[in-house]
Amino acid sequence: MATPLIDDDELDDLEREFVARVRGRVLEIGVGDGENFGAFDPDVEWQGLEPDATRRAELATRAKEWRHAAVPLDAKAESIPLPDHSVDGATCGFALRNLVELPKFFDELGRVVRPGGRIALLDVGVPRNKLIRSGNNLYFGKVVPKIGGLLSDGAAYRYLPRSVAYLPSPQRMLSDLRDAGFTEVQHLQLSGGLTQLLLGTRS
Repeated sequence: MATPLIDDDELDDLEREFVARVRGRVLEIGVGDGENFGAFDPDVEWQGLEPDATRRAELATRAKEWRHAAVPLDAKAESIPLPDHSVDGATCGFALRNLVELPKFFDELGRVVRPGGRIALLDVGVPRNKLIRSGNNLYFGKVVPKIGGLLSDGAAYRYLPRSVAYLPSPQRMLSDLRDAGFTEVQHLQLSGGLTQLLLGTRS
């Protein structure tokens, strides 16, 4: 039986599941609306990045509501304004495909994550199974943009399949993570390959 297509709620559940495992001082890239605040362990010292001023102000309010002392940083992922080896780990949920220079981002993670610290980078994937991949391409390439066009901004939904296609191959991303100073790097396919998870430990 083919693996069913994953919907937005399931994507959100996957993201919250992996952020719930992190500990210490954690850097979050791709904070979105702050929906992961409630998923972090209560003892986590959260720090996020958000280059948009309006969203950053909203996130600061939400962070306080969840008792996170830090305010979101006005910064892009390719230039993180934190000292070397200053965080215990980093997470990125469904934002890799929006970054222009992934190797530079990986280098920045290698700089700010302490030795022994862990990273977990989650994003949409491209299934290896031809049947699942065909269904996924049809869903994201045709169905999602049409529904999005009826409900809101069709152009934003047409961007999704193009953004997924932009991501380098798993082998390329793993190689770039090694070059950035990470060991024990892994690429995991979840939900039949509809999502992908990159893991690594700072050497």
